[in-house]
Amino acid sequence: MEKLSLFLFLISIPPILGCRKQAAPPLFIFGDSLFDPGNNNYINTSTLDQANFWPYGISYFRHPTGRFSDGRLIPDFIAEHAELPLIPPYLEPRNYHEYLHNYHGVNFASAGAGALSETFQGLVIDLKTQLKYYKREIAELSKKIGKAEAARISSTAVYMFSIGSNDYMSPFLLNSTILSSYPHSTYVDMVLGNLSTVVKAIHKKGGRKFIFLNLGELGCLPGLRILNPETDGGCLEEASELSKLHNEKLETLLVKMDQQLYGFKYFLYDFKTSLAEKTTRPLKYGFEEGRMACCGTGRLNAVFSCGGKRPVKEFQVCESPSKYVFWDSYHLTERVYKQMADEMWNASTERNNSLKELFLCF
Repeated sequence: MEKLSLFLFLISIPPILGCRKQAAPPLFIFGDSLFDPGNNNYINTSTLDQANFWPYGISYFRHPTGRFSDGRLIPDFIAEHAELPLIPPYLEPRNYHEYLHNYHGVNFASAGAGALSETFQGLVIDLKTQLKYYKREIAELSKKIGKAEAARISSTAVYMFSIGSNDYMSPFLLNSTILSSYPHSTYVDMVLGNLSTVVKAIHKKGGRKFIFLNLGELGCLPGLRILNPETDGGCLEEASELSKLHNEKLETLLVKMDQQLYGFKYFLYDFKTSLAEKTTRPLKYGFEEGRMACCGTGRLNAVFSCGGKRPVKEFQVCESPSKYVFWDSYHLTERVYKQMADEMWNASTERNNSLKELFLCF
């Protein structure tokens, strides 16, 4: 009788952290070219915001998919860690009947997208439109599998965001005067205000688990370095200051939402520090080149001409992308994205939830 009581007591103890082994939750992805798996293949845009041509994709897929890299992106590797398949682009034609039985989520990200609808307006799928597509996806699921099951999907899913870079880079790339119209702090508040609105809308739909990336030092991207009037390849300081301010305010925003939104759980990845480490100390991470792009032309190979389909046709491609941190003027190689995804998956943090917990705990 004593042994039976002990057995009943042991099986009554909940699993550590409330986690249990079962199929991973769906993954919904929002953002820009760091996450876009090919949505821009299906919209009327310019080749500046597309990567569906050679040599994009050469290292893994062996053909272009629309991803701005030589291979896979961070969400692809996170999906692999979570034992999910590659998450499809929302705009890619899909047969619901084939995958509703084992639904894994969808990717809404669009290269060039910003939190502000004015960022590259008319050429990209801005963040609020991505939210509209998400709501449409849940409504479609409700019709096909019922409201209860659609609600279960939205409440157990993980939501992943990479947004903001284009809001801060576009004024420099387009010679826009918008930054002179607002104090930097106000402009950053506008960007984060739109992100906050989208996150709260998803939370209202049942979303509870979120992943965010902060921004790299934007002024140190090859494509912005060459805008620096100094010829030594130094960083474009104003752009870097904007991304620094964004990161500071993003942390504050997430702490605030954590306090205000019921059940809100988040993981914030320090993309900035990770990228800075790899660009300034490439040999430590197995790279030979931390500043020059693998694919492009001009100083630092930083002219955005990779593939020869853009306004500047001339370009060169390095022999070994895996030796480079930067793939093209603004984007990273598959090897960097894999290292980052591994860092995210294995991170232990005191400030917020671990990424593993978001996928393994229900």
